[in-house]
Amino acid sequence: MLKFVGKRLLIAIPTFIGITILVYVLSSLAPGTPLEMIFSDPHATAEQMAEARQRLGLDQPVVIQYFNWLKQLLSGNMGSSYRTGNLVWTDIAERVGPTLLLTFSSLTFSLLVALPLGIISAYKPYSIWDYISSALSFVGAAMPNFFAGLVFVYFFSVKLKIFPSGGMYDSSGVRSFGMLLQHLILPMLVLSIQQVGSLIRQTRGSMLEVQQEDYIRTARSKGLFERAILFKHALQNAFIPIVTRIGLMIPFLFGGAVVTEQIFAWPGLGSLMVLAINSRDYPVIMGITVFIAGAVLIGNIVIDLIYSLLDPKIRYE
Repeated sequence: MLKFVGKRLLIAIPTFIGITILVYVLSSLAPGTPLEMIFSDPHATAEQMAEARQRLGLDQPVVIQYFNWLKQLLSGNMGSSYRTGNLVWTDIAERVGPTLLLTFSSLTFSLLVALPLGIISAYKPYSIWDYISSALSFVGAAMPNFFAGLVFVYFFSVKLKIFPSGGMYDSSGVRSFGMLLQHLILPMLVLSIQQVGSLIRQTRGSMLEVQQEDYIRTARSKGLFERAILFKHALQNAFIPIVTRIGLMIPFLFGGAVVTEQIFAWPGLGSLMVLAINSRDYPVIMGITVFIAGAVLIGNIVIDLIYSLLDPKIRYE
């Protein structure tokens, strides 16, 4: 197992470097420069801008800039924000908690809703539960986050006034778990809706396919209880493609958090990323990229390890 983890980590290293190169080059190709944000004063002189460009290393080719950043990263330093002057890790540390809370609560909610609905719809095909779960899956998979967010805010915040429309807490300054939960529900639902739809379809399809296998028919012919057949035999074997789908949900959740956090003014990494892109704050952009890429790659390794627990036929040695 340790050998397998080592191999996966060796594969993850060039993948990680490729992601950072792509993001760095795309950021440098975007119109505008950080100097436009730093020198918002129209009376700034050309000498001042030239000195700042040289101090920040922006006068060097993009390749040299990237390797200087990579060398700095390997030394344990992500640099400082052009916009605030704070260490990049400080800015990320302030925002990472809300993003992890939003993404993991959304992942948990998606699993709790999608897995039972997918299993029931496969166990009782063409029943009322099958029709309901199929309708939810199609609507959820087809609805973009930004559209769902606007609809939810309009109905639940503006019209019904059940949930707040943004932020983690009220402006009163009170910080309680109940208030946090109340602010979390809408963005969590918006971030979950597409994942629930896709996971219901994946679960239903995998369960229907497994139930046609010979060992399921053999188990039924032996007189085993349906519950044992469903959970001990069918679900365990159907879970491998489901786990693969869960692994693919991780990058989509982080990507969807960027849009969702903007809609609900959620103070996480997504809103920080948009702010950094608008101000061409390259160190913050790359710092968030490092964090998200690392989380996704580690998540994929964990998913691969789960395969060996689900299917004894899989051997990684």
